[in-house]
Amino acid sequence: MKETIVTAYLDVHNGSSASTTHGVLFVHSAPSALGPHIEWAVGGVLGAAVSLDWMQQPAQAGTYRAELSWSGPVGSAAAVASALKGWDHLRFEITEDPTSSSEGSRYSYTPELGVFHAVTGLYGDIMIPEDRLKAAVVKAALGDTTILNEIDLLVGKPWDDELESFRYAGDGAPVRWLHQVV
Repeated sequence: MKETIVTAYLDVHNGSSASTTHGVLFVHSAPSALGPHIEWAVGGVLGAAVSLDWMQQPAQAGTYRAELSWSGPVGSAAAVASALKGWDHLRFEITEDPTSSSEGSRYSYTPELGVFHAVTGLYGDIMIPEDRLKAAVVKAALGDTTILNEIDLLVGKPWDDELESFRYAGDGAPVRWLHQVV
């Protein structure tokens, strides 16, 4: 396993003492022409140069995949997702681990479905807020949909279904650690 450590200094919270968290960016598929733009966008958000180890994506000819483990201020996953969303032919997920003062997050993106966001617990399970569950029950009770369809949307099943064939982690896949000092 190849490991690279990059330290970056960044002030995303205007000097406040932000909690540090960790996460992983999974670029599931992107055409080769997008690679440098993705690296530039992610590096701009994280405040450090990013050079991903691109590998061919066997699930879709002509596309590539990469992973980046990162460390930085809480909210970094949301900022990266915002920077990358809307790009045609790009599929990605980014996670952010919970801290003692913040919940975790998972963002998934596909060109067909757009962005899915969920709050995650300590072990990566999706935490559904009470008001969203109540709204799902009401929609199902009114006959607009079924409770199963609503729960599938709440846990991101359409995104999981679309991304599953792209989630490939072969033996020897490189891992790059990006540490940020605030």
